[in-house]
Amino acid sequence: MQDNLQPTLQHFTDQILQAASSGQTLRLRGGGTKDFLGQSLQGDVLDTCAYSGILSYEPSELVITVCCGTPLAEVEAALAEKGQSFAFEPPHFGSGATIGGMLAAGLSGPARASVGTVRDFVLGARVINGKGEHLTFGGQVMKNVAGYDVSRLLAGSWGQLGLITEVSLKVLPVAPGEATLVCAGVTQAQALKLINQWGGQPLPLNASAWVHDTTATPAQDFFFVRLRGAVAAVEAAIAKMSAEVKALGAQVTLMDPAQAASDWKASGEQTLDFFKAPAEQDCLWRLSVPQTAPVLDIRVNGALCAQYIEWHGAQRWLWAPAAEAAQVREAAVKAGGHATLFRTSSASQQTIGDVDKQAGVYTPLNAVQQRIQNELKKQFDPAGIFNPGRA
Repeated sequence: MQDNLQPTLQHFTDQILQAASSGQTLRLRGGGTKDFLGQSLQGDVLDTCAYSGILSYEPSELVITVCCGTPLAEVEAALAEKGQSFAFEPPHFGSGATIGGMLAAGLSGPARASVGTVRDFVLGARVINGKGEHLTFGGQVMKNVAGYDVSRLLAGSWGQLGLITEVSLKVLPVAPGEATLVCAGVTQAQALKLINQWGGQPLPLNASAWVHDTTATPAQDFFFVRLRGAVAAVEAAIAKMSAEVKALGAQVTLMDPAQAASDWKASGEQTLDFFKAPAEQDCLWRLSVPQTAPVLDIRVNGALCAQYIEWHGAQRWLWAPAAEAAQVREAAVKAGGHATLFRTSSASQQTIGDVDKQAGVYTPLNAVQQRIQNELKKQFDPAGIFNPGRA
């Protein structure tokens, strides 16, 4: 441990113990780029940005250990210098995103369906719990462990189990071959059928996205597929998949690599045109469903809700008012999944409000799941001071 970081850790511990003693809640916060997510923000801010730095990085071992307040962009730049990256492509949602926030949010980018989630790349972590104890879970090597892997439990916990101080993550080399196919004129149903057929074959599928592009001239359906892997495997897949798309009467082209990189990044960061609210009252809903789920027919006032399909069909975004929460959630549950109110109409206008969130951000857990979650929180945070109500 770097000596200059010890006072910061002690400061965090003192804040937590004082809050637990007084009953004052704390809002654990890095860059704040994901403040719009989840339920209401409560408590005094405990800013983690001062605890920053790469503690160790072994490119040959494919492992990096980082302090929670380290800017995500800084870490990704260090990995890029060695030809490596976070394969799960974590979204930033702003220039101040931190490693701690990345882990606490547990969000993954376009490649998630092929490479896994943030949780799958966590090797170990350190966390200060609600008793002021600095606990260590996991390690810095890729091996099987006995017992419950608590470090991975921190992914997506929204800081409700404690203050994540450090995390060790597995990284991967950048693939030597990459290409993005643009398939114009492929309907959503055709795209879902194709991607599920391809998923059962030895093809280097990495990411996919389908959208009805209203900005195109003329407006039409587009299906994007990114291939990554050995150069020979990518080239063979291009020929095979292009032929199958053309057999449907659609057009296939290869996207310029620079443009493809920019567009996939925009997809993960939600800066594509689709992610601009169609109407002032619309909210962005995230539906997590099985990849094999059929086309979801969700309508508002008779009009089909605009949708953006990724993760090989497993993640579906759509715009609908908060008042349609029951319909959206019913459709997700019927398909075998659940729905999350990801961005409220007020958040899409660059302000943060809780009016739309009264519809409920997350699909309620069943009684058993809720009991397990409540008991887990009590073990880590007996006084209930960390990010109350966030998730």
